[in-house]
Amino acid sequence: MKALFEQVAKPLAEPTTRGAWYRTWRVLAVDGTTFDAPDTPENVERFGRPGSGRAAERGDRAAFPQARVVAVAECGTHAITAATMGPITKAEATLARELFPGLGEGDLLIADRGFAGLPLWRAASANGADLLWRVRANIVLPVKEELPDGSYLSEIVATDDHYRRKDPVTVRVVEYTLDDPARPGHDAPYRLITTILDHRRAPARELAALYCQRWEIETTLDELKTHQRGPGQVLRSRSPDGVEQEVWAHLLVHHAIRSLMHTAATDAGLDPDRLSFIRTLRLARRQTTAQAAFSP
Repeated sequence: MKALFEQVAKPLAEPTTRGAWYRTWRVLAVDGTTFDAPDTPENVERFGRPGSGRAAERGDRAAFPQARVVAVAECGTHAITAATMGPITKAEATLARELFPGLGEGDLLIADRGFAGLPLWRAASANGADLLWRVRANIVLPVKEELPDGSYLSEIVATDDHYRRKDPVTVRVVEYTLDDPARPGHDAPYRLITTILDHRRAPARELAALYCQRWEIETTLDELKTHQRGPGQVLRSRSPDGVEQEVWAHLLVHHAIRSLMHTAATDAGLDPDRLSFIRTLRLARRQTTAQAAFSP
């Protein structure tokens, strides 16, 4: 199942696909999620259990072992183009490194604060991909050069190199707040760093607006877990290998549905976001059931 996913899970957007591009870049996002597995000794040993609220304070663990999945998705089509899996004890940032060799020139990867860090930044941009990542408020970003669009050039260093700063990487910083009093925390500052150092290629205002596309992968993972798998459902496989096979199967089905939706949207001249994943999923399930009597 994993080999099949790696073979077929490619980006879907074509040059004419609406909502999939920012200027010349294909817009991607990275994030992670977890899947509950049956409570068997084998699954606990392979995947581990997360701490859970008050139970964690007592030294207890959650009811089910969990597999962690980190994925890269195409924001415009919601197609998951790369994924990796590991135990709940592995951080998302650690697993994400396995996905970055597939990035290259023409890709623009968006990520939230959980992924910011110099080693991961270098790994994600190594093959020419551009990055737009949010960073935590306590990260020191000295102003090296102010730019006409309000952004500025700065540098990031490794966590243990804040004082000597002997091996920095130059980044461009975009700072802004949301002008929407109705949103909780609307006045909290946002800080984005990007590999796109030329403000004329990607103005600060456009990058601030583009960062909202990161929520597309949140929606993608919700489609996968809440609607396709079912809300609150536990995977069926009682063995670790079966759990992994089941997750890869879910990823394959999601990509197939999103591929169908992209084709339909292209034929109709629509943005794929205008189509309903839930209705398409129901249609696919009805058609699958209708063919159940077909002789193998």
